[in-house]
This record gives sequence, C-alpha cells and structure tokens, in this order.
Amino acid sequence: QMKKQCDQKLLIRMKTKCVPCSLNLDTQCPAGYTRITNGTGTPDCRYYLEIKTHTLSFPGCRHRCVKEFEHPECCQGHWGQDCMGK
Repeated sequence: QMKKQCDQKLLIRMKTKCVPCSLNLDTQCPAGYTRITNGTGTPDCRYYLEIKTHTLSFPGCRHRCVKEFEHPECCQGHWGQDCMGK
C-alpha cells in the first residue's frame, strides 16, 4: 500500500511588537503561535515615543513565536484533489 498523501510541515516564525523590556514579560504570541523566548524576550529592537515635535528611540525587547502548519501535498506520482492520480 503506497502512501498517497505526503503533507509538508511548515514552520511559520514571527516576532511580537517591540516594547520596553520591563513590560515584555507577559507579552503573548498571537493565537495558534507558541512563544520560544523566555523572560523579557530578545533585546534586539527599538521602540519609538513621540513627544510633541520629537520622536525618541529606545532599546526594547520582543518575543519570537512559531506556528507549525501542515500543508497538504500528494506524494510523488499522485495528484488531484484526493491524490489518486497515477
């Protein structure tokens, strides 16, 4: 019995918004995503504050998130909606 369906697993990565590190402890990833950074996250970004005519830039933190996604695909030699083709 040959397998007809060979789903591909895709890993979708994203980062949360840059915020002050002290406020990043409780930042959640969007629904369906898993947080892969701990604590205050990664200090690799800058956030901006507008004060009247000036924009100030500060170092900030963000979290990295991943989501596993199954992409339906037919195995080699099979095609069509139900992967039946030979």
